[in-house]
Amino acid sequence: MCGIAGYIGKKTLLRLNMDNCVQLMNRRGPDSNGIYTHKYRDSQNVVLIHSRLSIIDLDDRANQPFKIKSRTLIYNGELYNYIELKKDLEAKGYTFKTESDTEVFLKILCEYGEAGLDRCEGMWALALYDETDGTLLLTRDRFGEKPLYLYENQEGLYFGSEIKFISALAGIKFEINFEHLYRYMVNGYKSLYKVRHTFFKDVRELPASHYAKYTPAMSPEVKKYWIPEFNIDNNMTYEDAVEGARTHLINSVKLRLRADVPLAFCMSGGVDSNALISIAKNIFNHDVHGFTVVEKDKRYDEWDMVERSVKELGIKHTPIHVNTNNFISNLKALINYHDAPVYTISYYAHWLLVRSIAENGYKISISGTAADELFTGYYDHYAMYLFEVRNNHDLFEKSLKDWKRHIEPVVRNPVLQDPEVFLKNSDERSHIYLDSEIFETYLKTHFHEKFSEDKYCDTMLRNRMLNEIFREVIPVILHEDDLNAMYFSVENRSPFLDRDLFEFCYSIPDQHLMGDGFNKKVLRDAMLGIVPDAILNNRQKIGFNASIYSFMDVRNAEVRDYLLDESPVFEHIHKNKIETLISELKASNSTSKFLFNFLCSKIFLEEFL
Repeated sequence: MCGIAGYIGKKTLLRLNMDNCVQLMNRRGPDSNGIYTHKYRDSQNVVLIHSRLSIIDLDDRANQPFKIKSRTLIYNGELYNYIELKKDLEAKGYTFKTESDTEVFLKILCEYGEAGLDRCEGMWALALYDETDGTLLLTRDRFGEKPLYLYENQEGLYFGSEIKFISALAGIKFEINFEHLYRYMVNGYKSLYKVRHTFFKDVRELPASHYAKYTPAMSPEVKKYWIPEFNIDNNMTYEDAVEGARTHLINSVKLRLRADVPLAFCMSGGVDSNALISIAKNIFNHDVHGFTVVEKDKRYDEWDMVERSVKELGIKHTPIHVNTNNFISNLKALINYHDAPVYTISYYAHWLLVRSIAENGYKISISGTAADELFTGYYDHYAMYLFEVRNNHDLFEKSLKDWKRHIEPVVRNPVLQDPEVFLKNSDERSHIYLDSEIFETYLKTHFHEKFSEDKYCDTMLRNRMLNEIFREVIPVILHEDDLNAMYFSVENRSPFLDRDLFEFCYSIPDQHLMGDGFNKKVLRDAMLGIVPDAILNNRQKIGFNASIYSFMDVRNAEVRDYLLDESPVFEHIHKNKIETLISELKASNSTSKFLFNFLCSKIFLEEFL
């Protein structure tokens, strides 16, 4: 994991701006840094800047910018299958001077061009420049695990892993995008990646699974290099689904354990993180150290399950107890680093977790991101599953009975308390932007944006899950994971985001996805004999979550005074409504989320205006 930044265009950048950028990149890459510059035929200037967090081949020989003949690469991420790719290249006559994945990546691109991206399994944002023709290639990994921001003006194109890098290179301060801030406050985090906006005007991200090619004489070519396949195999048996999921997940974990530095695991009481931890411990005999945020709010308390798993697996474990210490000052530091409001309270908790991982000497954290979206982990997935099996009378009746027994007692979202909600109205999605019409009234400026979703496939359930992967949930998690980890110079890895695993999961027939009232039934059965039975049999769905009231005591006069202090946020929000809100100590889940979004928006405006 590293930081990258750069420029291509007519302007000659000030050395001061480049040095300022390098300074800002230190958290992403504290181990080394470098600057490459080139002038192409007196008409185009190129700058490539890299800061390195050493993970594979720690020697200086693997530092970047990494050059072979006319081509120079800067790269943020990991190429997990670099060993296999290296063997293929050696069979073609290539030789190597390092043991790094960086050299392999560059030579794959030299050999195959952009088509080589399809051979790569990993996470990346990279820039590759060729001095012979002045061409710059920018690309991101399939799922967008690594960020790459773009800003273009009449002088040229700037890019970077973080917005602050671009601001430093260009020597400008970006204007706040208030429309996106309203979107965040009213509709919440699931709305943020439905548009190609950031919290600053004119700054956007290169989309995941795309590359952009810039040449001196032509307009940029932007192309999607990976189009996901959703081919349901209706001949697949349930046993085939379980065996395939097990094989693909074990292989994914094997690839993501490759490192020359110690790694740790984010751990909850759920099946997702425990699947990864148990595979590492029981299949690969890895020395596992798990880290868990311990929440005192009973709605989010998983300590019993965590404790049982730690004991049965015999792993090292560090709990991080939630408290109110330095919450607002920490949140200010986090928002400043994110160049944005923090998207959910969970990612303040995650920041505390990564801090502990770094303090214990680890440079990699592994998390269970995307298991819910691959294997059906949410309550609306169960209701949509009922819709999908509606024509199979026996399966539908059994699944409905299971829902009433196991799901009905715990589901809190009022829309999803009706198991047949999607049979009654297949377009119902009000549970996603819950109470948004109320939050609209908090704004002084009118803002309304209806819920929308993309069409990826014909089935409701799978289409919902794919929207979560590509437009709603996973982009948010990856954004926050990356920045929280980089704050402490830690690399985050997500084994469920593996191409082969993804394509296999989206070949499993719908009827196999649930069973006996369990979500993620295939994953649970795939982990039998690997993950402790107590975890596999636990029906409680908590997820990585927390309450704002566990971090901030709104009964404290100083806290209330801070929330209601004079602030630019009250040019956009009715203060009297916030006064009422903070007096409601038993606010609904959606209202407490809005309070956190308000707080982050307040800090963001105070820091960046």
